[in-house]
Formats: sequence, structure tokens, C-alpha cells
Amino acid sequence: MPDPTRPEGPKIIAIANQKGGVGKTTTTINLAAALAETGVRVLIVDLDPQGNASTGLGLDVAARKFTVYDLLLDEAPLGDVIQPTAQDGLSIIPSTVDLSSADIELIANEKRSFLLHDALRQSAMDAYGFDYVLIDCPPSLNLLTVNAMVAAHSVLVPLQSEFFALEGLSQLMLTIREIRQTANPALRIEGVVLTMFDSRNNLSTQVEQDARDNLGELVFRTRIPRNVRVSEAPSYAMSVLSYDPLSKGAQAYRELAQELIENTARIAA
Repeated sequence: MPDPTRPEGPKIIAIANQKGGVGKTTTTINLAAALAETGVRVLIVDLDPQGNASTGLGLDVAARKFTVYDLLLDEAPLGDVIQPTAQDGLSIIPSTVDLSSADIELIANEKRSFLLHDALRQSAMDAYGFDYVLIDCPPSLNLLTVNAMVAAHSVLVPLQSEFFALEGLSQLMLTIREIRQTANPALRIEGVVLTMFDSRNNLSTQVEQDARDNLGELVFRTRIPRNVRVSEAPSYAMSVLSYDPLSKGAQAYRELAQELIENTARIAA
């Protein structure tokens, strides 16, 4: 039985697409930074064994003594795994390459699909007061991604504005439907965000038209432009909002954050 005296927990969003190179980690970092900039408290869960979200926010591998691997496999306390970042209001549970073996190690666990769900809903989370949890999923539909979708309230899908962009989306939608039927009936699609968009490129415009024709209002109004500042920021271990606050990329992620906040308010109403 849920405890009615406990505060309502954060909104948990899995950022997923089984195709690599679509801007998933970039969107996780910069959307989280844009949300935190509005004054809300945000936690990133780096669920990708490559650990790019952790690196992109300035956490050296040596500083990742406890990671999401310890949270899932060893039930490490939240106080050990949650780390602050340089940006106010933004924290992270980091990842390392150790996580790449998690799929195999989880197979024997009866609760293998619910480990992240349970970890993010323990009473110890209340003290942190997070408003949003963004889960950066690996670029595959494996057991880690399943954990993210079982834990999440919704899935946000970055879609690269290039040829074949929509082809892989059908498999992701089938996976979401399967998770709904088996483990998380309330899971919904938060939306699809077009990334690496170039308005001067006919292909980008065609991909947008196809996405809106097929997915309608599921596609966010905001488009993330192909922007050199967005690409440069991770090499300085910063979000684009910190690296170049006035860039087109930073402004686009602020607009996406605002759209997400409006969606959250509308659903709650």
C-alpha cells in the first residue's frame, strides 16, 4: 500500500531511442540543465555504460566511486550514489563501463525489471526534493532500457532529422506497448523531439513533416538545431546553457524545458 502521508515523488522521464547518435545524452544533459535553470531540482540517472552524461557534466571516472551499477546490483544507499554537479539544482547518479555487464548479472534476479523502479521510489528519495528525474538510456532495447521504462512515468524520444529517422521508431513504440501491457500500465509517450535540425536542409524539413503527419501532437513544437555550441559543450564538461547561454542551442533547450513543464502542468490539472 502506498503511504498517503509521503510527498508526491518526482516526474520520471526515460530518454530513449535504440539508435545511437540521435542526441539522446545531449538532450538529457541540456534539458536537465534548462529545467534546473527554472528553479526546479533535477536528477539525471546515467544508465548508459558509456557514461557520457557523467563525463559531459564533469565527473571524472576516478570520482565515480559509487555508480548506478552499485544502486541496482548492490542496493547501495542513495546518499552514496547521488552526486552534485557544477550547476545548482542538478545532480547525477553516474555510470561507468562496469554497467555493461549488468544485463547478464540481472538475468538471475527475479525483480530484474523493477530494480530501478524500486530504487527511485524508496523513502530516502524524499529528502532530496527532486521535481524531475531524467534517465539517459543506452542505445539499445536491453534490460537496462526496460528498467528505465518500468521506472518511468513517460518516455521522451529524440529523433535525428535525417534519412531513415522514423524507421527505428516502430520497434521502440512496440517495446513501450509491451511494457505497458506487462509491467507499467501508466507509461506514456512524453513526446518526440527533433534533434540536429537544419532548417536550410530540405531533408530536415521532410523528416519533420513525416514525423508530424505520423505522430501528430506527440512531436514537440521545439526543434533542436544543429549547432556547433551544442557539440562543443561536452568537451568542456558543461551543458550548452553554461558553455554559451545565448546560443541557439541553449535557447532551444530552454524552450523544450518550458514545453515539458507546460505538458506536466496540463496533465496534472
